[in-house]
Amino acid sequence: MVRVGKAVDPQSMLKGSILQKLADARQASKTPLNFGVYYKNTLIALCHALEDCILTSTSSPLVITAFQRGKWYLQEADRYRDIAEASSQVVIMAAADTGFAEHPTSQLPNVALVGLDPTDPVAQEWHLIILSPTYSAMVLCQELSPADYGVEGVPKEDLERKFYGFWTFEAELVREVVDLAIATIATYNPQLAAKLTEQAQGIAETKVEQPDALDAIVCRIVDYLHTSHLDLDRLTTLPHQQALDRNLISNELQAFFRMAQLIDLADINNPMAGAEVASLAEAMGQLLDLPAWQIKRLRLAGLLHRFGSLSGSESFLAPEMSMHYQEEAPCSPLTCPLIPTTQVLRTMPQMEAVAKIITHESEWWNGTGSPAGLRTDEIPLESRILGLAIAFQQRLAQLQAADSSRPENLSQAFAECQQAARDRFDPKLIDTLALLVAGMQQGLTLSAIAPKLTSSIWLLDPASEVEEQRSRGAEVTK
Repeated sequence: MVRVGKAVDPQSMLKGSILQKLADARQASKTPLNFGVYYKNTLIALCHALEDCILTSTSSPLVITAFQRGKWYLQEADRYRDIAEASSQVVIMAAADTGFAEHPTSQLPNVALVGLDPTDPVAQEWHLIILSPTYSAMVLCQELSPADYGVEGVPKEDLERKFYGFWTFEAELVREVVDLAIATIATYNPQLAAKLTEQAQGIAETKVEQPDALDAIVCRIVDYLHTSHLDLDRLTTLPHQQALDRNLISNELQAFFRMAQLIDLADINNPMAGAEVASLAEAMGQLLDLPAWQIKRLRLAGLLHRFGSLSGSESFLAPEMSMHYQEEAPCSPLTCPLIPTTQVLRTMPQMEAVAKIITHESEWWNGTGSPAGLRTDEIPLESRILGLAIAFQQRLAQLQAADSSRPENLSQAFAECQQAARDRFDPKLIDTLALLVAGMQQGLTLSAIAPKLTSSIWLLDPASEVEEQRSRGAEVTK
């Protein structure tokens, strides 16, 4: 039985489906696909957010979708008229229903319909594939079979239907799936497939100086998921409402992880920065005997720390998103949006504390840092730890890139951090890092594995918030 949050066995996928073909092709890959299970309401929010980003894109993408049945396309056909106007080509795959071909959107010159045979495995899939020189994204999912639902059976509520697959911003992966989708289309319409192949090749050959802003796209996704969450809260009749809520929150967190992953991969000299900084910060927290909730928060801040160094502006935060933030997290000296790019984290209320940590990691012990000029213990402890972990990891990565065989790399990176004690770094934390480095020199290995995107919601476990409140309460009564 396939359960929410569990890995999906490619053998359980429909033979001949696009998802199964991709899984087979990727089995030997060094970067395995992050499969997850998604409720229908989560997929609706994700797809609407990604589709709306087409309307603000600086290029005209190729869009290929699979709607399962024509009736689902007809519910979205008016939206797709606007999407078609902003796209070079839109292809709709679905098992044809009455009205599938008659809707006005279907008559547009750059909209092509592919009526799937109901027995075609693709007719059980839900796909949104967007490929352009400046904006690529994809949702690739397949509905669970009745057997996958187990003893509870297929849900009666439409919003509780489950799909497994994944979503991504990785352009290379999107292009790979475009080719698989075109191969399916070729069995129905060879001429259309040839046209799509030519268009995809043209997109691949187009050189772009400035892609669409990924932070704005992520911000929109989180806002749509959050709005869907609020809408869900107004319903009290769904038997699995808590599971639906958790699925939405999980995907908000996934959006941030996917953005951080692309930022890391774009840095060819330091592609593991997020995972390594998170590992260092977590280890320092353990040496300092910090409570579990604080260590979780440190790990999450480490994974997302590069949000604080993005070169962005406040313009990517839509007015309605800013309004959500102001209502849910009013400003205070240490939570105000001092760095515009960390605002994207604050669109998710559960990330407010992490945004604060990242915002203040660039403060200096002597008060000459930014953004608020905080000094000594005014700087949040997690921010002090994170700032030191970032500086050490970056310097070590530079030394390793120059010559990974030098045994002195660890000691040199630490020595340079030690020289900045009392000016830039908390001297007590330098002592903690010294213990960690000594362990590493003796063979201690820190796990620097990026988290599985679809199963990282434990980092936002509500139990941690309760533990934090109890911990703070105990401090007050001492």
